[in-house]
Amino acid sequence: MSVEISVTGEVVTAYLSGELDHHTAKQMREAIDTAVELNMPSLLVLDFSNISFMDSSGIGLVMGRYRNLQKTGASLHINATPPNIYKVFKLAGIERLAKMEGGN
Repeated sequence: MSVEISVTGEVVTAYLSGELDHHTAKQMREAIDTAVELNMPSLLVLDFSNISFMDSSGIGLVMGRYRNLQKTGASLHINATPPNIYKVFKLAGIERLAKMEGGN
């Protein structure tokens, strides 16, 4: 599990990798939330291209970040989602909360 944070202007991008489950979600959430607090972005991008496994903790991670961003008026984008994870997000209705790319 790892999170690499990139800040460009008013955009914070979190590059997630490894497994996203109940063992790793807390560390990912904390890293992302710290970056958002420090940088106050207008856009948070979550990049899932290197996630090899995700359970329902991934949905919780996205939902929690969406709720936090609602307080500041920032937007959420989910990028580079592998097909299996894209399908889970679609079934959970995440596309109603965030712009999603991937699923190919």
